[in-house]
Amino acid sequence: MRLNVILRYVGMAVVVCAVFMLLSAVVAMHDGSFSALLLSAVVTLALGAFPLIFVERSSQITSKEAYVIVIMAWVVACFVGTFPFLLYGGQFDVAQAWFESVSGFTTTGATAISDVDALPRGLLFWRSTMHWMGGVGVIMFALVVLPSLGRNKLTLSSVELSSLARENYRYQTHRIAQIVLMLYIGMTLLATVALRIAGMGWFDAVNHAFSTIATGGFSTHTASIGYWDSAWIEGVTIAFMLLSGLHYGLLFATITGRHNNMFRSEVAKMFLWVILVASAAVVLSLWLSGTCSTLGEAARQGIFHVVATVTTTGFATADTTIWTPLCIAIMVYLIFQGGCAGSTSGGVKVDRIWLALKTLRSQITKQQHPSAVVRIKLNGIVQDQQIVNFAIFFIVLYLLIVAVGTMIVAATGVDLTTSFTMVAACMGNVGPGFGTVGTAADYQHVAPMLKVLCTVFMLLGRLEIFGFIQLFMIKWWR
Repeated sequence: MRLNVILRYVGMAVVVCAVFMLLSAVVAMHDGSFSALLLSAVVTLALGAFPLIFVERSSQITSKEAYVIVIMAWVVACFVGTFPFLLYGGQFDVAQAWFESVSGFTTTGATAISDVDALPRGLLFWRSTMHWMGGVGVIMFALVVLPSLGRNKLTLSSVELSSLARENYRYQTHRIAQIVLMLYIGMTLLATVALRIAGMGWFDAVNHAFSTIATGGFSTHTASIGYWDSAWIEGVTIAFMLLSGLHYGLLFATITGRHNNMFRSEVAKMFLWVILVASAAVVLSLWLSGTCSTLGEAARQGIFHVVATVTTTGFATADTTIWTPLCIAIMVYLIFQGGCAGSTSGGVKVDRIWLALKTLRSQITKQQHPSAVVRIKLNGIVQDQQIVNFAIFFIVLYLLIVAVGTMIVAATGVDLTTSFTMVAACMGNVGPGFGTVGTAADYQHVAPMLKVLCTVFMLLGRLEIFGFIQLFMIKWWR
């Protein structure tokens, strides 16, 4: 591998971060974070520009180099993202700043800030732009960078590059990038205008549009979306969270009138059915148990939190820790499931779960008819057995990591509910869990070393586990 080539391309990502820091400094022109953001932008720009100036451009990069570039771009972006928080000071120490930065770029949305309202506008905007950059980075990682590497055993992309993705992206790489960016920017603009019409001010609307489309969850207020207590704002947020939880290729196919759209996709149908069934169960449980006094109140809280959780956005309008055991069990499942592959959502992904269920059904059929040849199809297309096996392997490894992580956190004295949901929420890039890290709480009270451990789970979840792990095994690649 050529270190100079890697540094040059990672430098490009750092320069992008510097541009958004500078934009945040403009927003912070009249508040206390201006100098911190401006100095951070200058330092970050210098770090990113240095390899761009002194390293010669390479026309070709190897698979190893491309892989390292992608992973290192994420890690370095998280590192420079801490600069504004550290220079601002206040309630930020090193662990808090790193936690906030990783949570931002991985679109987890967990915060270590107890009083978000006290932050200056510049830092609030920087938190939201980290989400926005991280969200589009996920899509580019799945649909642009990895496909360009060929099929050199990069099984990380096996689900993202399934028949679903290929059907909706029959274009060259640069065209895919244009489509993704067009949809991402277009939905951000639409969400901003819709939230403004629904009752938010322009600043809040922009910040929450960034968080919603990226399925992040950072808010400009400690009470999150519940700050406004507005059914209109909640409705708009639900609509855009749903769209952001779907495969971007499906959205493009639906807009352009193609055959393989969201109304025909098996995965999209399962995703929407899960939301419908989970919402109905949660709403009825909240109403019948008396947790919510009226059916309307139960519907507002239940539907919003189901969508916010399954899309891994993590916005909140109520304290879900006081909900019924049934509601909590459903929400925990949704934390694991997440959205669709090719979206900005985290979690295991609906695609993998659907393939696992189809595999289970095929095994039952084979037990009944040993000589039968059962092929697993997705949207009518037979899936390669390697893809199916990898989906199951991913789910098992995902659950194993959560189990081990839970034991590690619990060993420090944290109660089991908090330990389990903290690890699951960070791995799924959801943000809030239950126990002492619920929707009405934050991660500020979490010990510094556990905060750092949580950021490892965030990166593992966002980089689909193998993206992060294989970086340390790259010398064994062929």
